[in-house]
Parts: sequence; C-alpha cells; structure tokens
Amino acid sequence: MIDNIGGARPAGPADLHAIADTLASAFADYPWTRWTVAADDHPRRLRALQLYFTEKVGLPYGRVWTAGDNAAAAVWTTPGIDVPPEVFTGPELAALYGDRAPYAIEAEEFLAPYRPSRPAWFLATIGVRRDMQGRGLGQAVLAPGLAEADRTGHDAYLETADERNVRFYERFGFETTADVHLPGGGPRTWCMIRRPNTAAPR
Repeated sequence: MIDNIGGARPAGPADLHAIADTLASAFADYPWTRWTVAADDHPRRLRALQLYFTEKVGLPYGRVWTAGDNAAAAVWTTPGIDVPPEVFTGPELAALYGDRAPYAIEAEEFLAPYRPSRPAWFLATIGVRRDMQGRGLGQAVLAPGLAEADRTGHDAYLETADERNVRFYERFGFETTADVHLPGGGPRTWCMIRRPNTAAPR
C-alpha cells in the first residue's frame, strides 16, 4: 500500500534497502554517476553506493526523508554535524567506485571551492523511482529539508549534472552559483544555493 502520495516521513533503518533500490533506479543513466562509478557491474555498484551513503551518512549524521512507500527519497547532510572524514575515504567506498575512484576523488576536489564556506544543508542525493516519476514525489521529499533550512536559518546547497534538474530546483528558490565541466572530460555540473525563507515553489 502506498502512503500519502504528497507527504514525506523520516526514513529509518527498515527503509534502507527499498531506498537504495529507488535511488539506483533514479540514477541509472545519470551523468555524474556514469562518470564516477565503474562501468563493470555498474547497477550493483550504484545501488551499493546509494545504500552506503544513506546508511553511513544520511541516517547517522544527517536527515533522510522518504515518500510513496519508498518510491522517493532525499538524503541531506546538516549544519553543525560533521561527518567523520574516514566515511568518505575508506577502502569499502573506493572498491564500490572501482576503476573510477580517482575520477570521483578528482570531481570532489574540483567542486570543493564552489561549495558554501558557512554551514549549510547539503542535498547529498534525491531521487524518484522511474515508474513513479511525475507524481509530485520529488517535491514531497525535497520540501522537509527546505523547511528545516528555513527554520534554522541556513542556506541549502546542491549539485546536479542534469540540466532538467536545474529548472526543477529553480522552482524552489535555488539559484545557480557555478556552471562548470568536471576535469578530464567529465559532465557539466551546476552548483546551486537557496537562501533561507525563500518563497514557495513557483
């Protein structure tokens, strides 16, 4: 049974595997992950990475919301809570990226100067299962994080490598602060920021 299609709820450990399935579906052909995740056994690697970041980053150190019986999910890191560096540098993570690990590291280092210098809500990942897209679930799981950013008076920040997403996020008050190409022939990537208490979606 699908829960309230327009509403989101905080995710918990029992949701992890369904969320990983959803995010793997949403990111199957995404330029960023195609660039940073090895092509061999790509679907398995992609799902495992989404599970890793939701389980190892989102739940313990950030916030995760889900909607539509886990057909959509958003994972945020939050200001004031530091994720231990080893979470992002451990051998398990490098193994999941495979032979693209150096490219993933290079991409992160390249984008670092464009990221907020003050504490902000960082939208680490968001996705809607392909067969459930177009039903408002993306907005449903995005909205709670934006409301929390407004409540705490912080900026919200994200990066996307899909130009269609830029228009979607602009509806919620995000503005592009950088439009770059990742080094070595990587995908075009937009860095976007939303100031607190921005008007509702247009």
